[in-house]
Amino acid sequence: MPGPRSQGGSSSRRRRSRTRSRSARAELSFSVSHMERLLLEGRYAQRLNWSAPVYLAAIIQYMTAKVLELAGDEAKKKGRRFITPKLLDMTVHNNSLLCDFFRSTIISQVAPPWE
Repeated sequence: MPGPRSQGGSSSRRRRSRTRSRSARAELSFSVSHMERLLLEGRYAQRLNWSAPVYLAAIIQYMTAKVLELAGDEAKKKGRRFITPKLLDMTVHNNSLLCDFFRSTIISQVAPPWE
């Protein structure tokens, strides 16, 4: 006597594995594929490790979140409801680490103080 049969055909109950983007797998908001394309087009190296664009996207996402967090704190201190380019500029110049990192960057609509 044959064993118990499963209900429903095997083909009707198959689970489809959805392909997830590398950004989704790394739980990042920034596009890993875009970072990879920029690294390849920039010709920074002859070969590119698979983890390099993931790492770069994670670093850029972290830096963006940190700058926006500090700018939001600065906006609260000033009693503002929105983050403006001027507040971003003040945030970057008031933080010693960010000031060194963004030394050669010009924030739009704000004239940087030339020293």
